[in-house]
Amino acid sequence: MTTSQNPTLDTFEGLFNESEFVYRHLGSNDDKQADMLKAIGFDDMASFIDATVPDTVRMPKELDLPVAMSEHAALAKLRAMADNVTVNKSYIGQGYSPVRMPAVIQRNVLENPGWYTAYTPYQAEIAQGRLEALLNFQQVCIDLTGMELAGASLLDEATAAAEAMAMSKRMSKSKSDQFFVDERIYPQTLDVIHTRAKYFGFEVIVGDFELAKSGDYFGALFQYVGEEGDVQDLTDVIAAVKENKTYVSVASDIMSLVLLKSPADMGADVALGSTQRFGIPMGYGGPHAAYFAFSDKAKRSAPGRIIGVSKDSQGNTALRMALQTREQHIRREKANSNICTSQVLLANLAGMYAVYHGPNGVKRIATRIHAFATAFADVIKNSGGDNKLSVVHDQFFDTVLVDCGSEQLATQIFENAANVGYNLWRLGETKIGVAFSEPSDQEDFGVLTQLFVGKAHDLPTEARVSLDAAHLRTDAILSHPVFNTHHTEHEMLRYLKSLEDKDLAMNRSMIALGSCTMKLNATSEMLPITWPEFANVHPFAPLSQVSGYIDMIDSLQEQLKAITGFDDVSMQPNSGASGEYAGILAIRRYHESIGQDNRDICLIPQSAHGTNPATAIMMGMKVVVVKTDDNGNVDIADLTAKCEEHSDNLGALMITYPSTHGVFEEGIRDICTLIHEHGGQVYMDGANMNAQVAIMQPAEVGADVLHMNLHKTFCIPHGGGGPGMGPIGMQAHLAPFMASHTLIPVHNAQKGCSAVSAAPYGSASILPISWMYIAMMGRDGLLEATNLALLNANYVASELKDHYPVLYTGKNGQVAHECIIDIRPLKEETGITESDIAKRLMDYGFHAPTMSFPVSGTLMIEPTESESKEEIDRFINALKSIKAEALKAKAGEDGWTLDNNPLVNAPHTAAMITDGEWAYPYSRETAAFPLPYIRNNKFWPSVARVDDAYGDKNLMCSCPSIENYM
Repeated sequence: MTTSQNPTLDTFEGLFNESEFVYRHLGSNDDKQADMLKAIGFDDMASFIDATVPDTVRMPKELDLPVAMSEHAALAKLRAMADNVTVNKSYIGQGYSPVRMPAVIQRNVLENPGWYTAYTPYQAEIAQGRLEALLNFQQVCIDLTGMELAGASLLDEATAAAEAMAMSKRMSKSKSDQFFVDERIYPQTLDVIHTRAKYFGFEVIVGDFELAKSGDYFGALFQYVGEEGDVQDLTDVIAAVKENKTYVSVASDIMSLVLLKSPADMGADVALGSTQRFGIPMGYGGPHAAYFAFSDKAKRSAPGRIIGVSKDSQGNTALRMALQTREQHIRREKANSNICTSQVLLANLAGMYAVYHGPNGVKRIATRIHAFATAFADVIKNSGGDNKLSVVHDQFFDTVLVDCGSEQLATQIFENAANVGYNLWRLGETKIGVAFSEPSDQEDFGVLTQLFVGKAHDLPTEARVSLDAAHLRTDAILSHPVFNTHHTEHEMLRYLKSLEDKDLAMNRSMIALGSCTMKLNATSEMLPITWPEFANVHPFAPLSQVSGYIDMIDSLQEQLKAITGFDDVSMQPNSGASGEYAGILAIRRYHESIGQDNRDICLIPQSAHGTNPATAIMMGMKVVVVKTDDNGNVDIADLTAKCEEHSDNLGALMITYPSTHGVFEEGIRDICTLIHEHGGQVYMDGANMNAQVAIMQPAEVGADVLHMNLHKTFCIPHGGGGPGMGPIGMQAHLAPFMASHTLIPVHNAQKGCSAVSAAPYGSASILPISWMYIAMMGRDGLLEATNLALLNANYVASELKDHYPVLYTGKNGQVAHECIIDIRPLKEETGITESDIAKRLMDYGFHAPTMSFPVSGTLMIEPTESESKEEIDRFINALKSIKAEALKAKAGEDGWTLDNNPLVNAPHTAAMITDGEWAYPYSRETAAFPLPYIRNNKFWPSVARVDDAYGDKNLMCSCPSIENYM
């Protein structure tokens, strides 16, 4: 234990107190920790850790990290790195554009913990605000693409295209294994498609429209607008390929669709792309919400999540996540994809951009962008004289491709532009692309025209649309009232606040979700993500301009290598599931490199996260399930038998440590050794890494690769269901096989290794959050955090064990950082379910723990190190009180019955409590204020219990009429 919690005041070291942040992050001080230790039967932290963490996995040394830095010192160090980033004006395009995020949205959503600390909306009754925001996002996507349905976002455009390829195979009636890709596709999209296609067994055919029409393909992907900026009507080519039973997807620029004919009007089955242009900074590649829209007949094959309209028990309109069987924990190896994280916070930002600007506002912005490009093209066309410049494409939206006539002139213009602060895009030897965007202005126009024709031009008076009428859409967009109401800042501010108030986030109470690690997302960690040097850089900017960015990424890699013990780290995967994919990809590439392509058996314990088997299937592996014993550990005898049975073809074991059951398995080293003896590799799922940091190193116990959920252990906020980052740590023999990138080679990756995400470093702009956390916690603070996470979980288990059985414990009766309480005995005795308890917890002001995972009929609780003993005690008392209520209903006291009691009727809304008629055998007081503390901080669910079955039977995924909300 360090001494900075109560620093002395007679030395400057004490007065500076560089470790102060550690105790801002930790929820309980030494005295409270002593109370909890005493309650569970230990005299000190050391003896508790000795009893909880097996000696066989303990680190023999301290972390090789510096000691803690103060908040201002860490910010200053990061600021010095940011100062080495040159933020040129970006005219690169290629799927990323500068934007203007409305300040009211930046301050009240992006920078607001009421939005960024919320969890995935599994508990719909306390998530109506972000569900409505996501429904708005879906409506934007439906309107602009013309499709019948849209999802609530995917990770990025490139992976959305790869998902479209997989969905095409499921939907197409063609028996072909060939997938056609338009040669006009963005290179980064094609890169990810190649990665996915290989292990699905698909052949990717890249070519022009004539090749598309003449081939036999199960699916086809066209780009609209093309890489060179050209706009082409796809109607005829889509019709031609669909005659051959080909399922057609179109990757579309979302801003261009404000003006252009929709993909649906051209006959597409799927429309996809990035919504980055709707107010989301480029962020050196992310995070950005991809959109994915499709026809109604594809709704059960579409990847990701869909928000749907249902009703609650009072008959009121209520929103929920629809068709939840698509979730990986349920479908496992039968899942459509391994997507677990979407980009909820970013989707909400993009949707709110459309709400704030409305149809007239976005038309004005889109028209201005196009008119800028048209005016610039006119200058090039009219330059005359000895100038050999020409405009390559007559039809374009925002990007003008200029042929300079010679490589020498192209190089001169390109370099001169960079020297005066403008980044252009080079296509071939003589061509330069100039991509206009929302912030483009008169000054830019003058500089750009000066660079190309030698004379600065003013913008013409007339803003001309040069697109042919045949390309332009004629239908209305964004006609719903939500997009035509909130256009003043006052209206927008109040709308955002009204939605925020419907959601329970970490700024209201603890969210004790097992395996999800909902911990403090400190303000100092969040501040740098909006610095221009991290927010406003294009991912394909010249490396000479981003040395400070690379330094930050390198520094974070070194921090993570020190923590995990691995030889190298890949920062590209932009979610935990993407990290899983990248990890298994490295294993498969390694086996191929040594001539062992046959190693395609993946062993996965019964208790594994559902994304594990889904990932293995996506990587072309065969899943073999390994039994777990009565304590939740891997059944070593069964594992041994299956290793021997599949020894010749064993590729990998995917294992979570501590186990998904929240227990440190004693035999993890022996497990890793066994897998290696049979030629396999060990993939460790890092979901439970909050129990590892500074206590054990995955690499040291035998793991070959591990993904790290930065949005769990390392404090990137969950954002209502995303963004996430899932970098992977690798042993030296796997490191050469990490994902690289076709346009910007990853500086520590091997040439030729294709990508898993659109940008070289995934969602780079949120990496400073984790860098700040590790820097401010330091070597000793990280250890204290892990110790306290373990203590808090064991305290919860100890306090609840007499009320709810604790399902799994380790050798000494301890749990790791989370515990599973078994609701099944209570359900058998009273009929009260884990869902009833989850809904009743809302009346007590809490979000439910993880429900029915990894064992049906249970709740998995993870309090994390950030929660105070007082908050944990409130949560424990709530669960004890709920148990007493269930028993009271069973006993029939005071007229309570098993079908009419506060649990089965929960949650109780303010409307229910204030209704003139009260038809329940318990009081309004009992319904709304079951414990005294609630009066001081009452959170009212905005809807009563949502009817899930009704929502799926009557699927509606667009915005209902405004009257439904009244």
